[in-house]
Amino acid sequence: MDEAQEGEAKAMETAPLPFRAAVEALRTTRLRPEIEIEPVRPPQRLAPHAYALEAAVVQDGEDLADGRLVLLHDPAGHGAWQGAFRLVTLVRAELEPEMAADPLLPDVCWSWLTGAFQSRGLPYGEPSGTVTRASSHYFGGLAARPAVSQIEIRASWTPREGLGGVPDTASHLASWCDLLSQVAGLPPGGPGDTSVVTLPQRRGPRPR
Repeated sequence: MDEAQEGEAKAMETAPLPFRAAVEALRTTRLRPEIEIEPVRPPQRLAPHAYALEAAVVQDGEDLADGRLVLLHDPAGHGAWQGAFRLVTLVRAELEPEMAADPLLPDVCWSWLTGAFQSRGLPYGEPSGTVTRASSHYFGGLAARPAVSQIEIRASWTPREGLGGVPDTASHLASWCDLLSQVAGLPPGGPGDTSVVTLPQRRGPRPR
């Protein structure tokens, strides 16, 4: 165990029980096989306690989408959160330029996030976020490269606390992975509406 891991272990030992239980649920959640996930160093100044995960949707050794999910906890509660816990996320994927040009795309992507919660019956509050499209076009010596577009979803929400003040972080992680899979263009792999439209897979996914 390196110094950073030792520091994290000590921080968890002194963390409040509800936060430790919420983190343990994140660590032990079973996800669909295309999703590779690992803990990363969390932000240090957003809340007294934090835990972070990074995930990628991988198919045939290629990344189709990636993202980060951060669990924040303030035992004293937070006025803007309307609770003691907050989940914060960033999800990214490359798109075909034609798909990125669709004027309804931002609304559709946001509906995927809220729809992922609804399909699992998850109560949540105070959602906020942005959906951003960006395109890159190449010229001169790079003119042979095809144009690329990317969708980026940044969002945060308050998971409702259950018994003992612990939110159902396992289900929230599963819902977040549903969103990640939809952005990657994968068909539904768990509970939810199988009629939901997913993005088509991008041309030439990024090699790992």
